[in-house]
Amino acid sequence: MQTAFKVANAQLGGHWSLVPEQQADFVVVDMDSMYGPMSWLRLHASGKSVIALTAAQRTQADHLLAHPFSADSMATLLGEIATLSGHAIAKPAPAAAPTAIEIPKQPRTDPTAALPDVVVDLLETDLAQAKAAAQQSAPAPVAVPPAEAVVPAPAAPAPVAPAPVAAAPAAPAAPVAAAPAVANPAVPSITARGDGLLDWLVAGRLRGLLRVGSGEERLLIDADQRKYHGPAALKPLAGLFDRGFAPSEFELLPAAQWDSAAAQLGAPMPLARLVWFGNLLAGHGRLAPGYDPQRRYRMTKWPQTEREYPKHFRIATVMMKAPSTVTEIAEASGVTEAEVADFINANLATGFAEAEGDPTPAEPAKSGGLFGRLRGR
Repeated sequence: MQTAFKVANAQLGGHWSLVPEQQADFVVVDMDSMYGPMSWLRLHASGKSVIALTAAQRTQADHLLAHPFSADSMATLLGEIATLSGHAIAKPAPAAAPTAIEIPKQPRTDPTAALPDVVVDLLETDLAQAKAAAQQSAPAPVAVPPAEAVVPAPAAPAPVAPAPVAAAPAAPAAPVAAAPAVANPAVPSITARGDGLLDWLVAGRLRGLLRVGSGEERLLIDADQRKYHGPAALKPLAGLFDRGFAPSEFELLPAAQWDSAAAQLGAPMPLARLVWFGNLLAGHGRLAPGYDPQRRYRMTKWPQTEREYPKHFRIATVMMKAPSTVTEIAEASGVTEAEVADFINANLATGFAEAEGDPTPAEPAKSGGLFGRLRGR
């Protein structure tokens, strides 16, 4: 990385320098390592801007350096930071075509690895204020620390990691409308309509390349690959989860039309992200039926939290420490019990959280509801 930085810095006229972490305004953090999220939290608390080195497509840090990286990608990053700071740097024309710097690809560790206990000591930090304090008036030194019209049909969906989905009836030769799926009676359910977007997604009733919604709420769903294209933010999609959908509202797209439409919406994202968001909204501040607020809940692995919900990082940190009740989690993380309940619902549905012991079985419902056909823990 230091070699790539030196080459990139030279291409930009040498405006940057490597300094110790304490003197730097921008710090590179390996977010895919066990200690990456903890370092990110600590640096935000101290007013630093974080450059996340990660193989993931998204990051909560201020800037992203995709792994594997090169001198060219490092130069692009430095130029973007300078432009955002109001100091655009023109890249001088090289005398000869630059030689690519090969950076050895290192094995990546599991980004959901559990955080150590010391993270809890940082919970009092307000991340939003820390991020505002990190704005700088000029480019500053960088430190590199060591360190898813179609007519939906019943079909078994492709696996959604990490939440397992119960098997659905085999697909017929041609897609036909599917009857509302019956939820697993052992799995809690909040919704009972059976035609909501969450019901269609969780029950695995969609097939093919689909388009649904319009405007800011437009989604392209690759049901077979369990991916989707849409806005990067989740909150603009909230209206899609507040109403029902007829089978005819899912439009089947030819491959060529799909490719063109998908290119306009950007990179694909996992469909599990929509499942997570739908379950976050479904409870309206209360746990899913069958889950008692007096039970204790914990994270089984570190989730991909969303920038739109900065408080979720604090909730997840408390739940990584030890199993706790909704009230205990709310008090330790400084958020409301309603926010904790919604967060627990979303992560129970996607397999990132669990309750101590088996949840109390709920009455059979007519729809997939909050947890659909997902197996309970």
